[in-house]
Amino acid sequence: MSNYQAENITVLEGLEAVRKRPGMYIGTTSERGLHHLVWEVVDNSVDEALAGECNKISVSILPDNIIEVTDNGRGIPTGIHPKYGKSAMEIVLTVLHAGGKFENNNYKVSGGLHGVGISVVNALSEWLEITVRRDGKLWYQKYNKGVPLEDVKIIGKMKDEETGTTVKFKPDKEIFETLIYSYSILYTRLKELAYLNKGLTIEINDLRKSEVEKQKHESLKFDGGIVDFLDEIVGKDSMRIVKDPIYMMGEQDGVSVEISMLYTVNQTEVVYSFVNNINTHEGGTHVSGFRTALTRVINDIGKTQGFLKDKDGKLQGGDVREGLVAIISVKIPEPQFEGQTKTKLGNSEVTGIASNIVGSYLKMFLEDNPSTAKNIIEKIMFSRKAREAAQRARELVLRKSALDIGSLPGKLADCSSKNPDECEVYIVEGESAGGSAKQGRDRAFQAILPLRGKIINVEKSGLHRALENTEIRSLITAFGTSIGDNFNLEKLRYGKIIIMTDADVDGAHIRTLILTFFYRYMVELIQNGNVFIAQPPLFKVTSGKSVVYAYTDKQMKDIAIKMDSENKKYTLQRYKGLGEMNPEQLWSTTMNPDSRTLLKVSVDDVRAADILFDKLMGDKVEPRREFIEEHAEYVKNLDI
Repeated sequence: MSNYQAENITVLEGLEAVRKRPGMYIGTTSERGLHHLVWEVVDNSVDEALAGECNKISVSILPDNIIEVTDNGRGIPTGIHPKYGKSAMEIVLTVLHAGGKFENNNYKVSGGLHGVGISVVNALSEWLEITVRRDGKLWYQKYNKGVPLEDVKIIGKMKDEETGTTVKFKPDKEIFETLIYSYSILYTRLKELAYLNKGLTIEINDLRKSEVEKQKHESLKFDGGIVDFLDEIVGKDSMRIVKDPIYMMGEQDGVSVEISMLYTVNQTEVVYSFVNNINTHEGGTHVSGFRTALTRVINDIGKTQGFLKDKDGKLQGGDVREGLVAIISVKIPEPQFEGQTKTKLGNSEVTGIASNIVGSYLKMFLEDNPSTAKNIIEKIMFSRKAREAAQRARELVLRKSALDIGSLPGKLADCSSKNPDECEVYIVEGESAGGSAKQGRDRAFQAILPLRGKIINVEKSGLHRALENTEIRSLITAFGTSIGDNFNLEKLRYGKIIIMTDADVDGAHIRTLILTFFYRYMVELIQNGNVFIAQPPLFKVTSGKSVVYAYTDKQMKDIAIKMDSENKKYTLQRYKGLGEMNPEQLWSTTMNPDSRTLLKVSVDDVRAADILFDKLMGDKVEPRREFIEEHAEYVKNLDI
């Protein structure tokens, strides 16, 4: 037994713990963690705006990927703290859980209540400079990896009314996997913050000089707030059943609730919920209160206005919410989140508050606008009929799959193992590639499911029509999980579901159709990390008896340069389809776990994913045309 005594206990002082275990504080040191540093600083500025003390925030990406965030808030206090004998500014930058958000009289509402934000940014930066405009003076301090290089000092004078804070920092290359900031990631989140805080101006500047990232400048300000937000998400076209968003706002017991909603002809429900500007992906009590009141009000109005007859019975929540697009933004003094991720609100009192505000306002609105109420209820009645048809189709699929093991799709070449943790299924495009994959696979743990052609686009068709599609029924039956409300991850037969399509436009389209189906009706597969994309080679380079594969254009160029420099003759083959490879080649390049490359499919931003699937795969042509025009310059390979 090793000698484990008191002296073996390690005590990490100050910000050492953050540098030792950065993942505990920012989740990851990948690109997502790099951008999280910006959110921590910006959130402080937004909290000043929530307190009514700031109306402008500027975020700049400077050359060498240095970040600068400036606001015109009150400025971090610079006086000497009575307990620590140091400037309060230095304490905020160097002590975890130090801040002004733990007392309600400083900030009525705040997104960050753990008090680790800016001190963590300081700890994980190669250097950080802070400048505060306050009390007619310009205060300054610089840090190196969280350690002050000097005391807080005054470097200039300001007018008394000129207040605010500027934080400039360079992330530490010893900590992060990448130091390159993405303008689009910053822009998307900052635009969201501008929508959620109407009247607040947020500027974003990209001042890097590069061919890849051209200098950009955007000023974001939305006086309509979440109404403008909803208009952007839905678009202004014939998809709307309600022309203008229904806007509700109310306050009760210090909790402010803002809701913007409308109905579309789509068959999915889209609800984006926020608490103190934090995106609560998993919903919570504010969403529950909204949904309960919505179902109650729609049923009440349907009965009293005569749109619902006694024989129709009550409308279910699922029917009422189909085609709904809503944004719920709650500002609350002391939010209680379930878990550390802050993605689900737990305050029980918010259920009743949200329900009361929705109940009183929505009922009044629909009574005053009977034609709108009629359009909504007719849409819901149609949704119910479609749901009942889909339920009958789903039950038929489930009955067939439950008969016996022989009900598995005939085209499925299953593996011999029955342990889901070690089993994987390849979804392959076409019978030709399917034949090579079946011959090349390891039958012990690899199953092959070939699909004929392109599956139906579920974004346009809906569930009841999707279930009539043979290929989709094959996917559902093979996986064993069922779909939609009946989805059960515990019944998944394969730990890895691998999409393997050709490296051309048709292959990309088939892959997107499959991912659309997964995202809309089996999203738990993506969230649980079960979905992967295979990476077959693009080129085969043969030189004598030597064969090398290239998976990207860059790899191909590097191989060609090497061959030319060694005066080697070689032949180049460009693979257009998986069927061009024999079973041995397919195994060694794409299916062998020891040498293959798989891309895991994940969802970081649910709102962005919803919008993108709707834009690319939905009925609306104009948004798709705009997307193509906007991204045309980034196309590398185009099949014509």
